[in-house]
Amino acid sequence: MHGPETRAPASAIWALGVTQIVGYGTLYYSFAILAPDMAAEFGLPPQWVFGALSAALFLGSLLAPKAGRLADRHGAGRVMTLGSAAAATALAACALAPGRSGFVAALVAMELASCFVLYATAFVAIVQIGPVGAQRSITHLTLIAGFASTLFWPLTTFLHSHLDWRQVYLVFAAANLVLCLPIHAWLARLAARRRLPAKDTAVAAIEAPDRAAVDPSRFRLVFLMMMAGFAVEGFILSAVLLHMVPLLTALGMGTAGVAASTLFGPSQVASRLVNMLFGGRLRQSVLALIAASLVAAALATLLASSPIVAGLAAFVVLFGLGSGLTSIVGGTLPLEVFGRAAYGSHVGWMSAARQFTSAFAPFVFALMMAGLTIPGALLVLAATAAVGMAVFGALAAIAGPAPEPA
Repeated sequence: MHGPETRAPASAIWALGVTQIVGYGTLYYSFAILAPDMAAEFGLPPQWVFGALSAALFLGSLLAPKAGRLADRHGAGRVMTLGSAAAATALAACALAPGRSGFVAALVAMELASCFVLYATAFVAIVQIGPVGAQRSITHLTLIAGFASTLFWPLTTFLHSHLDWRQVYLVFAAANLVLCLPIHAWLARLAARRRLPAKDTAVAAIEAPDRAAVDPSRFRLVFLMMMAGFAVEGFILSAVLLHMVPLLTALGMGTAGVAASTLFGPSQVASRLVNMLFGGRLRQSVLALIAASLVAAALATLLASSPIVAGLAAFVVLFGLGSGLTSIVGGTLPLEVFGRAAYGSHVGWMSAARQFTSAFAPFVFALMMAGLTIPGALLVLAATAAVGMAVFGALAAIAGPAPEPA
């Protein structure tokens, strides 16, 4: 039997889920809805505002490994508590920015703060609170947080119908301060109380070994391969998601493209639910390969079937399934392969690789569509997806099987 102090309680997972919904909703998903008014107020084209966001995401990717190391050293709960205060301050600064330079600086501060409050640090918090069953707990968390866009796109639209973008950001700043900060402070105290007693250390190590499961001679190779795989997936997901509706419309789908794009969110949540119910014994390196294969299959389906509506729907569903699983393995794969030791640092580097390519992917894909035509750009993207699939396939073969669960 697992001791009660070795598994993260459901209350902690739900509480983290709430902060992830608020964090992603306020710091990321709301931006696309508010950006046109931001651009209009500062007298800039909308592309410039999204370019500023890309620059902010790029700088945030550079900070992600440091955030992971701080979570290892001082506890993820403490780091997330300070991150909530920083996120609230950055959102307020953005709302009060008098001019362009102040706005861009505050936007950068928002994305830097996000490194300390979103998935990568939340995964570390789960492992620190309850290492037994951590992979399953991470799946539960991504299932809950998967509703961030579903909730915050309409919520932001509703608020913006009554408030200007500055006032909306002030409301979001208050949400981070009043809701997320106390939850993260409570999680920090919970983690401190739930230090593993000596008798449970061996039990915890079975599911989340302290040392890397991979052969030490291959550690660097596996580490770089994993970073490369997440970088490829981050590029593809970011490129397609930002352009999905205009992309499908341009392929001749019209309103059918807009309707089919709504299948993405439910598909993403469905993949996490299926994995939670049936994926307990599946190696996470194999799950990463499945996720990459779904993304590659989605792009191949779109290329082969457009402008057939059924093919379009299949593309969106497959892409949503792959995206949902990719979010899970971002936390579980480093845990399975590298163990609990320095987990925050490892997951921080994986997050950095993914965020680095995500930052400039929409811009690069837009250039490809302009220079190569849309089918040509999709062909390049499909070839890139095949590379990602090959990387994760090789990783699954090299990393070897995970330790058997107790």
